[in-house]
Amino acid sequence: MSFLPVFMLTGESGRMFIPLAYTKTFVLLAAIGVALTIVPAALHLIMAGRIRRKQVKRIMLIGVGLAAVAAFSAGIASGWLWVVAAGMLLFLFVLYRLLKDRFTGLASRVKFWRPGRFEPMARWLGRMLPHAAGIVAVIIVWWVLAAVWEPLGPERGFVRNFIFVGLLMGGLLGFFWLFLMVYGPVLRVLLAFKMMFLLFPVAMILLGLTVWIGFDRTFSFFPATAQRFGINGDNIRLSRPWVAAAHEFPGLGREFMPPLDEGSFLWMPTVMPHASIGEALEVLQYQDRAMMSVPEVEGVFGKIGRAESALDPAPVSMIETVINYKSEYITDAAGRRVNFKYDRKQGSFIRDADGRLIPDSRGRPYRQWRDHIQSPDDIWAEIVRAAELPGATSAPKLQPIETRQVMLQTGMRAPMGVKVRAPDLDTLGQAAVQIERFLREIPVINPGTVNAERVVGKPYIEIHPDREAIARYGLRMADVQDVIQAAIGGSVITSTVEGRERYPVRVRYAREWRQDMEDFERLLLPGPNGAHIPLAQVAEIRYARGPQMIRSEDTFLTAYVTFGVRRGVAEVEAMDQARQYLEEKKASGEWIVPPGVSWRFAGTYENQVETMRTMRVILPVALMIIFLILYFQFRSVTTTFIVFSGIAVAWAGGFIMIYLYGQDWFADFAVFGVNMRNLFQLHAINLSVAVWVGFLALFGIAVDDGVVMATYLRQSFRDRPTGDIPGIRKAVLEAGMRRVRPCLMTSATTILALLPVLTATGRGADIMIPMAIPIIGGMSLVLISMFIVPVLYCLAEEIKLKRGLTDAGV
Repeated sequence: MSFLPVFMLTGESGRMFIPLAYTKTFVLLAAIGVALTIVPAALHLIMAGRIRRKQVKRIMLIGVGLAAVAAFSAGIASGWLWVVAAGMLLFLFVLYRLLKDRFTGLASRVKFWRPGRFEPMARWLGRMLPHAAGIVAVIIVWWVLAAVWEPLGPERGFVRNFIFVGLLMGGLLGFFWLFLMVYGPVLRVLLAFKMMFLLFPVAMILLGLTVWIGFDRTFSFFPATAQRFGINGDNIRLSRPWVAAAHEFPGLGREFMPPLDEGSFLWMPTVMPHASIGEALEVLQYQDRAMMSVPEVEGVFGKIGRAESALDPAPVSMIETVINYKSEYITDAAGRRVNFKYDRKQGSFIRDADGRLIPDSRGRPYRQWRDHIQSPDDIWAEIVRAAELPGATSAPKLQPIETRQVMLQTGMRAPMGVKVRAPDLDTLGQAAVQIERFLREIPVINPGTVNAERVVGKPYIEIHPDREAIARYGLRMADVQDVIQAAIGGSVITSTVEGRERYPVRVRYAREWRQDMEDFERLLLPGPNGAHIPLAQVAEIRYARGPQMIRSEDTFLTAYVTFGVRRGVAEVEAMDQARQYLEEKKASGEWIVPPGVSWRFAGTYENQVETMRTMRVILPVALMIIFLILYFQFRSVTTTFIVFSGIAVAWAGGFIMIYLYGQDWFADFAVFGVNMRNLFQLHAINLSVAVWVGFLALFGIAVDDGVVMATYLRQSFRDRPTGDIPGIRKAVLEAGMRRVRPCLMTSATTILALLPVLTATGRGADIMIPMAIPIIGGMSLVLISMFIVPVLYCLAEEIKLKRGLTDAGV
């Protein structure tokens, strides 16, 4: 039920996340089907005694062994190392289970000169064999993770990656083991100081809320309450602690979707409207050569103009250049890294006689980026510096697919912009330029990316006929216009048929006779008496500025002002600040808006606003349904709220982890020369649809530990009722000790499984990482629910005991 809001998403977010929701739903339905059908039948078959238990176990183990051999063979054939390791691990497990009894009894049956000499060794082997199988399994998984994951990068070598994976996984498992060891004593103390302990989860929830919406909004009630008692609330807001807290917790930024890595960029600058096609071509060719000089760039393809289609209204002044950049490492057609022969002594790759790298499975992958290039953002910065040219504007960071989607949704060639409307072209151009100037002053906006369309500025040659002069020469207006049309624009006089195709034949002056205004002035008009009259004598020819393109939306003349934000700034916050800044300029009188001029902000943030509008309705409904499901299970509002508290704690843990991700001091240390912030890609995370989907997945997992703990507590008190407070605490402690291990396994497996996601790069990582962060943070803090549920249950039982209540009365 936690993924119900995902099915209600529409537009781009729905197309991206609804398949994920279907996948998870089908997996859970399959798991429910297996749990309700196959597992009970198999247990009945084994436990009822119809077939001998050992025989069934042997048949099942042989079947699993054959499946392991098949998986091992398939992994070798496909080159999937993790499948090979999984098949090997499963086969070793089956082999151990089949030969366990024979192996443990073998040593006791061997007799030499001293009877019973090997009996102690046999008993020791019998005790250590299960542990040996576990150790072998851990080593295989450890080796696979180091070889496949390579968290430190292939250039660090297998040994360092192997040690790092061991330290990371061993540290986490050691923490969980330590938590298991101290759980009983700590829970015994907390049961004695329940109210004091419950302040901690309340503080965590307040901290999570503060991270989400900001310190000012979370504690805004405090100055308002002080104002009622005669204390000036402004003094509180301006105090040093309040200002420091508000600066530390301003609230999370909002955006629609993290930018996806498409492996290419789209460079879309513009030149001035009066630039000719030749000038625009020179700019295009220069920038293409400059961008190809960046070593990380693989190919550049630029164009100006548009196709013969009304669906591509691109003026000549707009340049579109697709830039493909190289992958960080050389990969094969399937996207897997290719290893090349490497000389470890000299620290360089070995090349053949032609200077090409030599493939070698035992070598190292070849990194194609320079040392200071760590991400595609660094490549984009190099491209911008190389392509900078006077007379051409810069451009916001764009990608081909992303830009096409934005252009289809908004008509603009940037994710953010302002649509300006005005009654006439001159007013429209002035308003757009004025908004451009104001947007450059906003700190969160990158001034180099602000670009207003120059509505008026295209040079035109206008011919104004003098009717009196035309009449004086005995000419007609139609005669003058026909000659101008035929000589300059061309006139179709006939058509030719070539097979099944027809082509029009157009006649006009040669190019050298119509290149400039002087040529137009010398254009000869045939008079009625056979004389030829120059066009300059019957018409005035002059240059004039006009629009290069007229755009209208909803019957209004429209111009676009596009812009991009600085790195690390959320889109929605930039839009809010820009809107507020323009309103302030208008209210202060610094900007006098002409009559009929209006504007509105447009871009991908509109998708975020629409998605959040849907979430505000569907998310509470999904939480209510989860609450009702829990209530139907426990038939107690109190117990349901106790279990439901895990969602609140997990929610707070997700926001706290997002906050820590944006702090420069968090995980700022190096292991084997690799900084952990760079390894786990720690940076400021904005609230996007991907983050909220991660929270939805977290809500479905967070209640699992509480359900397991509360179910056993309920069964314990139902089977062994107690009549005093020490008995209640003892029963709660015993129940907690019995259920802490499965609860801990839920959190441990979730966190360990998602750790490789945090270091992922390439396609899909931009979406996976924001989804994984709240899950890991929530599951880390939800460990507290293993204390919260027993403590709250104990508190409820003690209150019922003191007041003489029953379960029906709670």
